[in-house]
Amino acid sequence: MSRTEPVVGSAADEPAAVDLDQVEADIAALVADAGVTHQTDQISGIVRTALGMGRDQTERLNLKIANFALAEMREAFEIFQPYIKTPKVTIFGSARTRPDDPVYHQTFAVAEAIAANGWMVVTGAGPGTMQAAMEGAGLERSLGVSIRLPFEAEANQIIAGDPKLVSMKYFFTRKLMLVKESLGFVAMPGGFGTLDEIVEVLTLQQTGKAVPTPIVLLDATDDTYWHGFRDFVQDEMVTRGLVSSDDMTRVHITDDPADATREIMQFWRNYDSLRWVGKRLVLRLHSEPTVDEVASLNERFDWMLAEGRIETTGPLPPEVSGADKVDLPRLVLTLDQWKVGSLHQLIRAINDLDSAPSSIGHPPLPD
Repeated sequence: MSRTEPVVGSAADEPAAVDLDQVEADIAALVADAGVTHQTDQISGIVRTALGMGRDQTERLNLKIANFALAEMREAFEIFQPYIKTPKVTIFGSARTRPDDPVYHQTFAVAEAIAANGWMVVTGAGPGTMQAAMEGAGLERSLGVSIRLPFEAEANQIIAGDPKLVSMKYFFTRKLMLVKESLGFVAMPGGFGTLDEIVEVLTLQQTGKAVPTPIVLLDATDDTYWHGFRDFVQDEMVTRGLVSSDDMTRVHITDDPADATREIMQFWRNYDSLRWVGKRLVLRLHSEPTVDEVASLNERFDWMLAEGRIETTGPLPPEVSGADKVDLPRLVLTLDQWKVGSLHQLIRAINDLDSAPSSIGHPPLPD
């Protein structure tokens, strides 16, 4: 018997039945006829969702939002694809920063240092801090994600017209592309938009919705902007119990561009990546810790564990079946889920082990 589903709004005001099995067959045929051979299950799912919105008689404005969002994500994914194997740092900052502002010079310096390490810089592509970042990184090492605004119609002169620029209608899709592929973040002093962006990154990592990455808040020399932000978090949010007392430990505040760059590169010195296998968390490393080092990690971080101990391990069966970085040494632990936001502390300790590689900057990249 075929599966059926009622459709709202038939001519007789009675739900018309749709043969869902036939719809699935039609979707499969459509995907094949369109020449899609990669990730066909996901493409079919997108088509299925779109047809579902049609059967739901979704309001036109909502359909326009979904349509525009998907279209501009497609464009952004296509622009980023050639650089998927190049590590990236996103720099947030204000469009209002003037070229004679010390923040402008700090931004130039940190972007220049990041690019010198072979990384790319991703910014919002506007004027001010964003232009300073692209000037420092150079056009070859810059990716721009601009937002279409009435008072900011074009990207800055560095990236305008370049194929590494995508212009987006919605802030939420723009923030996705500013965050999705980057392995480090630098926030310069800025306004509401800058705070919105960096707080989004903090929220994603606090809740475990994004993997740990280094976060640097870079001030101008002897400035107090980010120290004031940290004080607000401590005095108002921590004291009210709205965030945890260690939530800001994942953030590095400095007024030295070289120190900011070092913080990002150092984060990938020994730590490579993580994966959940059931309730166990697997941390993939570049060098295997010694027995004594693992014992020390257990003494220092037992408060993060729901049960058991931190242990060395080979690749677990799901990792082997997926050929998921099986050549790397590993640590495995059962993490207290409420401590997921504190993983930065454990990762920094792993990077500081004597067994860690002497060089820095080994970010995880797709094969």
